[in-house]
Amino acid sequence: MTSSSSPSQDTKRLAHTYPEGLRADALMEEDVAWSHGDDAEWDGDQFDRSERAALRRVVGLSTELEDVTEVEYRQLRLERVVLVGVWTTGTARDAENSLAELAALAETAGAMVLDGVIQRRDKPDPATYIGSGKAQELREIVLETGADTVICDGELSPGQLIQLEDVAKVKVIDRTALILDIFAQHAKSREGKAQVALAQMQYMLPRLRGWGQSLSRQMGGGRGGLATRGPGETKIETDRRRIREKMAKMRREIAEMKTGREIKRQERRRHKVPSVAIAGYTNAGKSSLLNRLTGAGVLVENALFATLDPTVRRAETPSGRLYTLTDTVGFVRHLPHHLVEAFRSTMEEVGDADLILHVVDGSHPVPEEQLAAVREVIRDVGATDVPEIVVINKADLADPLVLQRLLRVEKHSIAVSARTGRGIEELLALIDEELPRPSVEIEALVPYTHGKLVARAHDEGEVISEEHTPEGTLLKLRVHEELAAELTPYVPAPLA
Repeated sequence: MTSSSSPSQDTKRLAHTYPEGLRADALMEEDVAWSHGDDAEWDGDQFDRSERAALRRVVGLSTELEDVTEVEYRQLRLERVVLVGVWTTGTARDAENSLAELAALAETAGAMVLDGVIQRRDKPDPATYIGSGKAQELREIVLETGADTVICDGELSPGQLIQLEDVAKVKVIDRTALILDIFAQHAKSREGKAQVALAQMQYMLPRLRGWGQSLSRQMGGGRGGLATRGPGETKIETDRRRIREKMAKMRREIAEMKTGREIKRQERRRHKVPSVAIAGYTNAGKSSLLNRLTGAGVLVENALFATLDPTVRRAETPSGRLYTLTDTVGFVRHLPHHLVEAFRSTMEEVGDADLILHVVDGSHPVPEEQLAAVREVIRDVGATDVPEIVVINKADLADPLVLQRLLRVEKHSIAVSARTGRGIEELLALIDEELPRPSVEIEALVPYTHGKLVARAHDEGEVISEEHTPEGTLLKLRVHEELAAELTPYVPAPLA
C-alpha cells in the first residue's frame, strides 16, 4: 500500500495551500472563506467515484512546535494527534471548517495537531467510521507523523472506537470526549465540576470495556452458601453498577445546587429586577462583553470554553433602571447532549431571562453557522420565546462585507467591539429600550418619614420625575402592581 502522503488515486492533498506553520485558529479566522456556491467537484446528490474513494488531506492544521524549548515553557507533554472527519453533506469548505474547529478544540485541550484528513462518504462506516481500507491508510499516516492519538470529528459508537483503535494501534477519541476533557480542565466551581463529572460518567457508561479479570465473576455456584448460588456478577457489571450509583448521587447534588440558584432567581423576580442573559458561541467574547458592560473582572482568554461557570452581575441602564446581567456557558456546534443535560440547570438562566444578548463572533468567516448552533441549544432549553438582540462582537476585526451581511439578515442586531468599546453606548440604549417596563404609571406624594418607600421606587420602578415639596417627595413613576398598591394611599387628591 502506498503512503497516504504520496499522490495516488485514493489519497490526494487539497489543491489550495496555506502558509507554513499556520495554526488552527488562524485557519478558522482567515483562510476559510464563506461561500454560497456548491463545491465544483460535487455533482448534485451523486458522488464522483474518485472523490468517494479519496481520503482528503487537510493541510495547514499542524501545530507542531518548531522550537523544542516551547514545550518546557508550556510545562506539559502535548499529545500528538491526527484529526479525521467524514464529509457527508455540504461542500468541501464546510467539512474543512468543521475540522478546523476540531483542531482549535484539540489545541485548547493541550494537544499538538500533526495532520488532518477528510473521507467523503454518504454516511459514516458502522464498523470503523471511515471504512476498513481508509483505516489502514490512517494507520500509515499515524506511523508517518509519529502521532499517539486519533481524534474523530463526530460521536463514535463503542464498537467504532474499539475497531478503529485495533487498526490504528493508537488511542482513538471522538469529538464528544474531547469537549468533555476541555470542560473538565476548565470547571472551577463545585457545581461546574459536578455537572462535568455527570456528563463524563454518562458518556463512559456504555463504553466500558472488559478483558482479563474484568470478565471474571464473583463467587457463585455451590461454593458461596445462601443467596450466592448462580453464575455470579462480572467485574465489568460491578463497575457499571457503581457508575450508575455515582450518577444518581451526582444528580441529587446538582438538584440541591439548582435549588439554591432557583431561590436567588425568585428573590430577583420578587423585587421585579429584570434579567439579561448573555449567550453565544464559545470564544465569541461573552465574558469580554460582560466586563465592558459591568466591570465584572471575569477571566478573558482567547480560548474555547475559557469560562464555564455562570456569572451574575448587577448593571444599570442609561435611564437608571437596575437589571442583572448573566454570563452563561459557551456553546459549540454538535454540543454533546450529555453536556446539555448536565448543564441544564445552568442554561435555565437563559430561559428565565427577560432578554437574551446573543453574541456572535463577527471576525469568524461563517458567523451564520455560530448563530444556528446556539439557537439549536436555546431551543433545547425552552427559551425560544425570550426576546433576542444579536450582538455582533469583534467588529474591529470583522470583514465589512460580513458585517453588512449580518446586519441585513438579522433585523434586530448591533455591531460592537468589547475590546475597543465601539457600539457599547448604543447597545446599552437598546437594552434599556427592550427590557420590560413596569405596567402601572402613578403619581404619589410620599412623606419624608417613608424614605424606604422612595428608595424602593427608585430600585424597583422607573422614576419619570421627582420633586421635593414641604409635604414630602412628589414622584411620577412607573411601577409594578404590588408597589403601586403600596403607593396608592399617597396619591394626591384631585383638585376641585
